[in-house]
Amino acid sequence: MTDEHFNHARAPLRIGRVRLRVRDLDAVSGFYQRAIGLAAIDQGAGRITLGAGSVPLVELHADPSATLRNPRDAGLFHTAFLLPSRADLARWLAHAVKLGLKLQGASDHSVSEAIYMADPEGNGIEVYADRPVSRWRDANGHVRMATEPLDIPDLLSAGTGVWAGYPADGIIGHVHLQVGDTGTADGFYHDILGFDIANRYPGASFYGSGGYHHQLAGNIWNSRHAGPQPEGATGLDAVEIVTRDPALRTVILGRAEAADVRVTTDDGAPVLHDPWGTAIVLSA
Repeated sequence: MTDEHFNHARAPLRIGRVRLRVRDLDAVSGFYQRAIGLAAIDQGAGRITLGAGSVPLVELHADPSATLRNPRDAGLFHTAFLLPSRADLARWLAHAVKLGLKLQGASDHSVSEAIYMADPEGNGIEVYADRPVSRWRDANGHVRMATEPLDIPDLLSAGTGVWAGYPADGIIGHVHLQVGDTGTADGFYHDILGFDIANRYPGASFYGSGGYHHQLAGNIWNSRHAGPQPEGATGLDAVEIVTRDPALRTVILGRAEAADVRVTTDDGAPVLHDPWGTAIVLSA
């Protein structure tokens, strides 16, 4: 981590890829390629993996018979695509305006500047750029977050040139979830997975690793008292968490076993299921 940029590769836990179940694979895949600038890097029958360069970020799995997810269910609030610089965000915003994308919001979060929208099946998307790490904390060292209007003209003035697709060093910076109860979510994401509780809002907890403002978050703004995700619905299928030290994965699995958390496997990787059934794939 430098004064300017957080080094995600050095965080003990970070986001790898997000897997979504969709009804219309062509429409949703085309949207992420056109709107976000992701490229197809692998595909097969009923599935496609999209990413930046050779790095996979989003997996889409087709299920034409899936029911559309109820927005009040537990699951995905948004997938947040982190751009390397403010200039990249400015170029992306100009690109979004040129395409006529339907934007749902734009916020200054103190730690970052963010634009919001949704894909064709209602999966939330954030596109954002971080502010320098030195501006994240208050005098007591606590992460300081807010939700204020974004100064869009000032942002647009920061970028020159044309958007040329998602940058090779762009990543998924965080995944924000809908949960039924934040205390229960803390018990899983903090106590079991080991994320720090970096910040709290009314009705939301933000979970960070290695000093980041958050790699995960859980809120009840639309999903208070939600039960387990229904079977066969569109939306979030799994979130990959990359553990920098393989030994940490062993520690997490030990805590999961002690707490009687359900663990399965996915292509050889252990999968923990949060209290609402969201699959968390632990990769090394």
